[in-house]
Amino acid sequence: MDTSIPAQSQDRQPGHESELSPKPDWMPRFPGSGRLSGLTALITGGDSGIGRATAVLFAREGANVAIHYKDEHQDAEATLDMVRAEGADCIALSGDLGEKAEADRAAQAVIDRFGRIDILVNNAAEQHVQTKVEDIPEEQLRRTFATNIFGQFFMVQAVVPQMQPGNTIVNTASVTAFRGQPMLIDYSSTKGAILAFTRALASNLSETGIRVNAVAPGPIWTPLIPASFPPDKVADFGKDSPMGRPGQPNEVASCILFLACEDSSYLTGQTLHPNGGAMVGG
Repeated sequence: MDTSIPAQSQDRQPGHESELSPKPDWMPRFPGSGRLSGLTALITGGDSGIGRATAVLFAREGANVAIHYKDEHQDAEATLDMVRAEGADCIALSGDLGEKAEADRAAQAVIDRFGRIDILVNNAAEQHVQTKVEDIPEEQLRRTFATNIFGQFFMVQAVVPQMQPGNTIVNTASVTAFRGQPMLIDYSSTKGAILAFTRALASNLSETGIRVNAVAPGPIWTPLIPASFPPDKVADFGKDSPMGRPGQPNEVASCILFLACEDSSYLTGQTLHPNGGAMVGG
């Protein structure tokens, strides 16, 4: 596997997959086995990266797929084409999930189209590099928390009332929640909040039969990376992982599938760590 990444940058969050070089690996690696047949999944941040890989994998496993994204319309259309190529029905919705009204609107649109939401994947996120904590602007702090944790909270509030026993929620946390990241203090803080949210929500919903788990990816090659870091950092991205390379979106999507389907029927409140071998506690 060629893991070399040239220096590059993008000038806006959360970035465009169409501008990445090399392109991430998002295609599922194996034939589907019907593990999500007849179910409907709502995936936030579903236009690119981990969200795109998850949408295509879920489609291959038989799910109807709804993706939500901010405003990367070209990437979203490409994802819809890939999902349709797997034979799945799908829709795309766009807006700011930091606003509760948008989460409510998105959930209702999916229910109106498919009649149900069986799986919620809370994946949308943003991050901004700052070397000094005192330099983090108030607006950046509020935006990062609004997107990364408020958005997950609002989506859960919108979706849970119509969920049934056996339905699942998967939240995307990060390795930074466990070991921090000195240039992403606010982002790391939101990811720590997501871990606590996952554990508390799993306990809260245990009697309903709804399971809640998380993934905590390490360095994964997605548009968010060149949209966040300077070009020289991008060129070295993932080289400090024990495996010596960044992960690919389809290496996280398989973890999300496991947590979303009945294969993980005895797991709730847990976190999987597709991070290239980094040892983390908690």
